[in-house]
Formats: sequence, C-alpha cells, structure tokens
Amino acid sequence: QVQLVESGGGSVRAGGSLRLSCVVAGYQFRNYCMGWFRQAPGKALEGVAAIVADGSTAYADSVKGRFTVSGDSAKNTLYLQMNSLKPEDSAIYYCAASRPVFLGTTGSSCYNGGASSQYAFWGQGTQVTVSS
Repeated sequence: QVQLVESGGGSVRAGGSLRLSCVVAGYQFRNYCMGWFRQAPGKALEGVAAIVADGSTAYADSVKGRFTVSGDSAKNTLYLQMNSLKPEDSAIYYCAASRPVFLGTTGSSCYNGGASSQYAFWGQGTQVTVSS
C-alpha cells in the first residue's frame, strides 16, 4: 500500500521560508513522477512543481525562482523549499506520486501544465499560511 505523508507546513510572514517534506512508503517502482500541488479556499487544485527520478524538474510560473523541488531517494522523501513566500502562496499543499513512467520522462512531462490526472497516490496535505 502506497502512503505519502507531508509535513513542514506552518504560518510565516511574507518574505519568509518553509520547507515541506513528503515521505513515500510502500512504493516498489523506480521511475515515477512526484508532484506538489496546492489548493486555496474556493480555488481549484493547482500544480506547483514536479520531479522525476533523474532529477528533471518543472514549476508553475507563479513559483519559479522562489520554490525548489528535490528528492532524496535514500530517504524516500520529496521536498519543496519555498522562499520569498507571498500571501497568495497560502494553501493546503499536497504531494502526489504517479504510477510508473517510462525512462526518459521529463519533469515537464510530469508537470504537464499542472494537471493532476496522472497522479494516483496522494498525501493528506499540510497547511501553509503566509501573512502580509
């Protein structure tokens, strides 16, 4: 059974930083997409960043240059480093994993315009609140 558990959310002032973590358990495959999504109250789910096993990444335009997605395969953990946070970054953040993908799949393919349909496994979410 695949389980994803996020942590690291919290409340910060604008301009501050947070690092989210997502521990993945029970996943037997080597190559799959991992993504970070967020959902603010009354808004649709938004793709934030994606990464694939070879380290290829992709980001939403709204977070480029401020957020960094990375993974530690030894710890089965995905990270999202968020710097220069803005009030509009406030949301529940979710990590997600896809089913296995072909070798050569890129981070851009994993991001896929922010679509969530290829992600089969989801964490429970962690709240991020940024005050002005």
